[in-house]
Amino acid sequence: MPDAHSPLPYTAPAHATGLQKLGPGGLSTFLLALSGSMLLAGLPLLWRLRRVLRAARSERPSPADVILVLGRRLRDDQPTAVFKARLAHAADLWHQGLGPRILVAGGITGKASVSEAEAGCDWLQNHGIPSSALLIENRSQHTLENLFWVRELIRAEGLRSIILVSDPLHLARAQAMAEGLGLRTYLAPADSAPPARITLRWWGRALSEAFLLHWYCTGMTFSRLTGSRKQLARVT
Repeated sequence: MPDAHSPLPYTAPAHATGLQKLGPGGLSTFLLALSGSMLLAGLPLLWRLRRVLRAARSERPSPADVILVLGRRLRDDQPTAVFKARLAHAADLWHQGLGPRILVAGGITGKASVSEAEAGCDWLQNHGIPSSALLIENRSQHTLENLFWVRELIRAEGLRSIILVSDPLHLARAQAMAEGLGLRTYLAPADSAPPARITLRWWGRALSEAFLLHWYCTGMTFSRLTGSRKQLARVT
């Protein structure tokens, strides 16, 4: 993490395009991850796929200081089925007493006019969660930024441990990013989120997440080996 005298790391603007989300080193590490996978006959993907599948298993998390719901792009300014499943699971964990507060992350993405976090908090309040139990992170454009700005927020609030809520196949990548940022997390997969388990869509998503996890790990290694301050400021 940059010190108090360092400039803030690159942050994608609201409604960011895919290229804007990549940020410093994003394209080069993508190409490096892709070429590495091809040269090694897909073995890195199979290795990452194991972690994706392991993180997708449903287990009761340990109690924590806050329950974090990772954002998802809205449709017509409303949560999608995947986002609703994440929010519903977070609400269930809150009712079980596993965390006193729910933090919803996500900025203004795609064609939305409201942030993912605001739409998520509205949904939670409409489903019985009091506003006093809710926190918002509404600056981020993707998972890595979700977690970066969440870290700043929870430190300001004096919170330490997080129950990380997302759809099952997303959790391995989110956990890896959280670990890179020094966050203490417990995983809580939202099992009702589409796609249905062990379908073609589910396996396609699993392979996609395996590559994205491989890309992240490649970028982390590359940033450390090169000592790139711009890239390290975003991921550590």
